[in-house]
Amino acid sequence: MSTRPRGFGLTAELQHKQAAKYDVEKEKDARAWIEGVTGVQLSDQDLGEVHFHNSLKDGVVLCKLINAISPGSVRKVNETKMAFKQMENIGNFLKGVGDYGVPAISQFQTVDLYERTNMPQVLACLWALAGHAQTKGFAGPHWGVKIADKNVRDFDEQTLRQGANVLPQQAGYTGGATQAGMTAYGTSRHM
Repeated sequence: MSTRPRGFGLTAELQHKQAAKYDVEKEKDARAWIEGVTGVQLSDQDLGEVHFHNSLKDGVVLCKLINAISPGSVRKVNETKMAFKQMENIGNFLKGVGDYGVPAISQFQTVDLYERTNMPQVLACLWALAGHAQTKGFAGPHWGVKIADKNVRDFDEQTLRQGANVLPQQAGYTGGATQAGMTAYGTSRHM
């Protein structure tokens, strides 16, 4: 991996703001969840963005994770150390996550993990995956928040007509207030 030049000005501010979003407590929980689901201990056990990146960079653990949650999501896991094969693993994981139901807004891009450009988004994707796994009844360890179920309501026609007769306060009704007694524009105020 090539080294990126240090940013200056606005770029440095944005990098600093993004780095401040990284939550080590969330990382601890993510590590425990990944190890519990896959049964594989992460290679770098130290905490921190760099160490978490080192554990997930090759994409092997991520492919095992999505295959444990949704069997058959990733057909071939590349164990080699070639960069394009590692990025292919990450891409396969992201495709499996998308097929599982995690929305694209909750996912990260391959370079976010491979080049460690946006590790908070990697954590957010794992959080969303854990929530979807709970929603779909995954029997393994739980982490995150279960996604809410639909709450569809069917009202009969009479109830819907009664709702049309209610005049809400948000509609601008002020209880009969008028502009009576107001002075017209341009007139002077008498004291």
